[in-house]
Amino acid sequence: MQQLSPEAYQPRLSVWGHVWRYLAALAISALGLTSSVGGWPDWRFALDIGLGVVCLVLVFWRRRWPVAIATFTTIAGAVSLVSAGASALALVSLATRRRWREIIPISLLSLGAGMFWFAFMDTSTSSDDLTPAVAMWGLNVGVNVAVVAALVAWGMYIGSRRELIATLRLRAETAEAEQALRVSQARETERRRIAREMHDVLAHRISHISMQAGALAYREDLSADEVRGEVGTIRDGAHRALDDLRTVLGVLRGNGEDPETAPQPTYADIGRLVEEARAGGMNITFEDDVEGSPPEAVGRSIYRVVQEGITNSRKHAPGALLQVALRGSEEHGIDVDLRNRLGFDSNTPGAGLGLVGLTERVDLAGGRLAHRTEKDVFILEAWLPWGQ
Repeated sequence: MQQLSPEAYQPRLSVWGHVWRYLAALAISALGLTSSVGGWPDWRFALDIGLGVVCLVLVFWRRRWPVAIATFTTIAGAVSLVSAGASALALVSLATRRRWREIIPISLLSLGAGMFWFAFMDTSTSSDDLTPAVAMWGLNVGVNVAVVAALVAWGMYIGSRRELIATLRLRAETAEAEQALRVSQARETERRRIAREMHDVLAHRISHISMQAGALAYREDLSADEVRGEVGTIRDGAHRALDDLRTVLGVLRGNGEDPETAPQPTYADIGRLVEEARAGGMNITFEDDVEGSPPEAVGRSIYRVVQEGITNSRKHAPGALLQVALRGSEEHGIDVDLRNRLGFDSNTPGAGLGLVGLTERVDLAGGRLAHRTEKDVFILEAWLPWGQ
């Protein structure tokens, strides 16, 4: 995993965050100042306080210029005890960035500043005896190393924890965004599926009703009984269309039977579909040269292709001969071929959405679908694999 830049995971400090850090820095400065200030001349005390105040002001911008602020406060700490708190705060802040090329030089500079103070500025440990002086030097070196190491370790721990929290937050946000995208895609897929079902079922029935009603409007040679029979057929078709619509609306409301899980048409129902269309006045030739019985899912897709072809012919070429041919085997798959002469525009609206949904259905089944016009003949062709 790529490491985040420090700017990406450093949190914005609150007012209390600034206050307690400054209080800790002042406590460190006061601890050192009360232990070594005895016997200082006034000018040295003023210099110590002045440098300390400058460092405490500058350390406020330690995140903007981390190396520069840490360098200045560390050098100032070599001659000013009040600057020690600001120097410690700057070093911890620098260590949170976890960049060794910055940490190592500043850490060495901090060790040098501490030893400079002990050698040249601290008057409380001066002695003519060599043995105590050497022991004091060793003690100060050990204390300086321990303090600098502790500050660096604390800063690196804080930086690591901040980066971990930022990484977890980023992962959570990414996961939420991906989940929202998946939900959106699933919702869109479900809309398309329901739209296909509505078109495949309702458009077929309604176009049938429309053709029958249109034919009835132009028939003047029918007796009253024949008219009642035709009206009854239209009524039955309307009832079936309403039943199909209620099924789809029930799914949308969440209290109906899913069309995908309800009883579905199979390959054996294609003959009945053709006969219903013939009974409704369509001129259809049907040729079935498929060897064997295709699987249920493939048979349902073939049924939908034939159903869409009948619907399109009824809507856009009423009265034209529709040729339906099915050929294939388990080895070569199944070819579906529908042909009809182009007709005049009918009053039944259509926007080509049926072919779009049908193409999606055939693609999902692993097949392919195409349509074209040759001279005055409209051709709808599909190929579907035997198994899925």
